[in-house]
Amino acid sequence: MTHQIKGTDMGINNERDVEANMQIGPTDLGMVRIFIEADGIEIPMDFEPEEADEIAEEIKAAALAARAVKKR
Repeated sequence: MTHQIKGTDMGINNERDVEANMQIGPTDLGMVRIFIEADGIEIPMDFEPEEADEIAEEIKAAALAARAVKKR
């Protein structure tokens, strides 16, 4: 999955012109890993399955809120 972000300021509502690759999957230790690579920097983030469930719920809630904004 590749995401392109544009802009220079930090924050949720500011875009950047950076491409990043994101992979999500289970590890051999029973964790859920979100792996992000951009400009040669690799960021592996491991979560307990329960934490991953909470993150998934937050992403779904954000998607729902974004759809509501887009409809305006």
